[in-house]
Amino acid sequence: MNLTAIVHAKVFTAKDAEPFLDDATIVIQDGKIAAVGQGIPVPPGANVIDGSGKVVTPGFIDAHCHIGLAEDGTGWAGNDGNEMSNPITADVRAIDGIYPKDVALSDAVAAGVTCVQVDPGSANIIGGETLVMKTWGTVVDDMVVLRPSGMKAALGENPKRVYGADRKMPTTRMGNAATMRKALAAAKDYLRKKEEAKDPEKAPALNLKHEALIPVLKKQIPLRVHCHRTDDIMTAIRIAKEFDINISLEHCTEGGKIAERVKESGFPVTVGPSITSKSKLEVKDIGFSTPVALSKAGVKLAIITDHPVLPIQYLRISAGLAVREGMDETVALLAITRHAAEIAGVADRVGSLEPGKDADLVVWSKDPLEYDAKAELTFIDGQIVYENQEKAGGLK
Repeated sequence: MNLTAIVHAKVFTAKDAEPFLDDATIVIQDGKIAAVGQGIPVPPGANVIDGSGKVVTPGFIDAHCHIGLAEDGTGWAGNDGNEMSNPITADVRAIDGIYPKDVALSDAVAAGVTCVQVDPGSANIIGGETLVMKTWGTVVDDMVVLRPSGMKAALGENPKRVYGADRKMPTTRMGNAATMRKALAAAKDYLRKKEEAKDPEKAPALNLKHEALIPVLKKQIPLRVHCHRTDDIMTAIRIAKEFDINISLEHCTEGGKIAERVKESGFPVTVGPSITSKSKLEVKDIGFSTPVALSKAGVKLAIITDHPVLPIQYLRISAGLAVREGMDETVALLAITRHAAEIAGVADRVGSLEPGKDADLVVWSKDPLEYDAKAELTFIDGQIVYENQEKAGGLK
């Protein structure tokens, strides 16, 4: 039996009831959280870690990034995030392009990011299957928490730029929406024919693009729609209602301008990256006003890096800057823990410190939303995978 107890720490549980506990104990047993609370006895034989003066949080979660698909420091050879050969590539899967030894995954662990949702890029209207995985491991199949966790899609400038250069549909936002509708309608017709075919020989020929969209049509996974501007956000909502599917609004840069409409839609949002240049017209208003406005409107959101657009180690800095601009501190922490886990579909395993969940947690030198806080210990599945250099040598 592998037992560890962290004692006398300030703990952010990410639970609605008593999110912060002072002088608390966390017991880890065989990779899971066994107990969290005040006055909990330390089990005999446990490895005891003194958390006095420290803050313990769930491992942080980046609900939208391209880590492992767009590898740091490799250039063209490691860039596998966009299959820019067709505007509809629902049949591609993030798992087939992820390199689990991308150096950025080590940066993530050292920054307290223990779980990520990895998406194909936004060059295509339908970009491919997403997944959620841990940030530590050797074989990506063993790191996966949930697959598929969604189907990536995109509206706005990116797809019309990629295909417009070849004078191939889509070249406009109208074309973007029409192309997305065609793909969903074709998959819906394919599904109908499959279900109605009593004789297997009369069923439609296997179509991997359509097959990949069936879980979206059945509301088993959401369509995760890249949309920055208000017009693209509303198009995503319009199409979701038309096909009765679930979506998440990815980036949602101008979402603060229509916060009430986003709230009315009921769809969750991933916001970011907010510390980047105004690289194109649709992100000219990028900044922290969006997560502040959306959170105040009651929209469930996750703060994201879109790594490598913003390096993943700055996830907590993004949350801290959102607080500086007016976001409630607890809501900001939830946006990189439990709410991020809920949006990614993995809250049954990660995102909060509760008995039975994976022991993914971080011991911080101080409030992690402070710029000079340091991750002193990072646990994934109960194993210490990082220890601060000043303590004992970094990555394990």
